[in-house]
Amino acid sequence: MSVEIGPLPPPLPDELCERYLRLSFATVGHLIEHGFADPEIRAMVEPVKLAGRAITVRIAPPDSTLVHKATELLQPGDVLVIEASGDRRHAPVGGMVALAARQRGALGIVVDGVCTDRSELQELGFPVFARGTSLLTTKLLGTPSGALNLPVSCGGVVVHPGDLVLADENGVLFLRPSEAAALLPEVETREQRTEERRRRLLEGASLADLSGANAALERLLGRPGGS
Repeated sequence: MSVEIGPLPPPLPDELCERYLRLSFATVGHLIEHGFADPEIRAMVEPVKLAGRAITVRIAPPDSTLVHKATELLQPGDVLVIEASGDRRHAPVGGMVALAARQRGALGIVVDGVCTDRSELQELGFPVFARGTSLLTTKLLGTPSGALNLPVSCGGVVVHPGDLVLADENGVLFLRPSEAAALLPEVETREQRTEERRRRLLEGASLADLSGANAALERLLGRPGGS
C-alpha cells in the first residue's frame, strides 16, 4: 500500500474558462481528436455546463479515503477528477462527497466509475459525471493506496492536475492549459462561422453547399465546378 501526493497545480486564467463557457464545447470536436473522455461517462445531473481546473485522485477501491481527502484540497472553480482503477461496482461519489465538494466551491466531479445518491445529487444541483449508478459504495478502510494531484486516467484520457475540464450534457473533454489557450481563437472563429451558417440555413441555403460537401463530391466524381 502506498500513497503519492503531488503539489496543487497553478490556477487557470479566469478569462480562459469564461471564454470557453461562451462557446459550444462540441465545436472543439470539429478541430481535434484527443482529450475526449469515453462517452459512457455522462452527466448525472442536467442541465450542466462547466469549465474548471482538474484536481486529480486515483483510488484503489473499495477504499475511498483519498476521495475524502481530495475534497479538502478543492478550491473555487475546481473539478474533482477520480480514477477508480477500473472499478465499476463501488461508487466513490455520493451525496456527502458532492456536498463536501460543493462547499469548497468546486464546480463538479468527474469519475471514471459509478456514483450513488443520484436523487440527492439532483437536489443539490451539483454536477457529477459518471458511467452510471450503484447501490454498492466504497468504504473508509483507512488503508488507502493511490495518488493525489498526479496524472490519472479518466475515460481513456490521461488527465494532469491543472488541466482544463470542459463538460456538459454531451460529454467531458480534458485539455492541457497551453493547448486550450492556443486552440481558443480557432474555436471562437469556428463558432462564428457556425452562427453564419445557421443563419443561411434558416434562409433556405443547402448545408451540403455551405459545408463544401457538394464541392468535394464533384471533385471526387471528376466534375469540377459541377460541369
